Amino acid sequence: MADTVPQWETLGFDYIKTDKRYISVWENGSWDDGILTEDNLLHISEASTALHYGQQCFEGLKAYRGKDGKIRLFRADLNAQRMQLSCHRVLMPEVSEEKFIDACKQVVLANEKWVPPYGTGATLYLRPFVIGVGDNIGVKPAPKYIFSVFCVPVGPYFKGGLTPVNFSVTDMDRAAPHGTGQAKVGGNYAASMLPHKEAGDQGYADCIYLDPTTHTNIEEVGAANFFGITADNEFITPKSPSILASITKRSLMDLAEKKLGMTVIERDVPITGLDAFTEAGACGTAAVITPIGGIEYKGRLHVFYSESETGPVTRKLYDTLSGIQFGDVEGPDGWVTIVE
Repeated sequence: MADTVPQWETLGFDYIKTDKRYISVWENGSWDDGILTEDNLLHISEASTALHYGQQCFEGLKAYRGKDGKIRLFRADLNAQRMQLSCHRVLMPEVSEEKFIDACKQVVLANEKWVPPYGTGATLYLRPFVIGVGDNIGVKPAPKYIFSVFCVPVGPYFKGGLTPVNFSVTDMDRAAPHGTGQAKVGGNYAASMLPHKEAGDQGYADCIYLDPTTHTNIEEVGAANFFGITADNEFITPKSPSILASITKRSLMDLAEKKLGMTVIERDVPITGLDAFTEAGACGTAAVITPIGGIEYKGRLHVFYSESETGPVTRKLYDTLSGIQFGDVEGPDGWVTIVE
């Protein structure tokens, strides 16, 4: 069995071996039924396409323990659908929505002691992934695939939780104009490691990526999506074919419009037009919402609401979204799945 549970309030975003993980194998045209195992090591061929040609993808979602003790998954169907799109993009067999959600539920129930208590601010992070394996040396799809889901209890992705942090703009790109930017594949994240390190070395939380064609419009904030709030009660977020479709951002857009009465706009967000925003944030499954205090561009730090205080609209969005995830706020039909 895995180690004893940690101190929930001090959790970061780090790997911890939990008790069980799910694994299923595709071969000869179909997925097997899948099993739960205590083994956290994968045994694969040295010639696996995942190792040499990047034929793999992954997802990230969370399980939340509510005040009522129930455990909830948030919009897992959208994670399943996004993984199907990623699999399609790199020629891997798709995992059905039913199989995906069932695997996630199995992992949560098998690791229930690792689901942090309500009120600690911590959650159980689930990492589903698909990789191409088997003996294959040519640049072609693998003869065999593994679908697996493991889990890790986590705290905030950025230290400080809902505290504004600063970002710098990088000249590097995370994805090509017609590449795999919309797919959640490892190559996009490998491309982000050097600019992330450079931003961190300069004292920033992460970097801002501009569009790869013109380098004039904001695309992503590290591994998260960008949004800005205007004085005219608008929620504005970038629109681009090379941005990963964030489930958190999609949910925030819906809440901003229907719960907060805001005007939601997807459009180009020029890096030279930051004065249009009174607040800004980064959003994603891992980060949830991280308020952006300021963005450094060409030697100048543009500060939004404050470098030390979260803006009122950003806080309201965070409270509404996290309230739905933990079961404190009633959300739209189908957004939450009870794990039982």
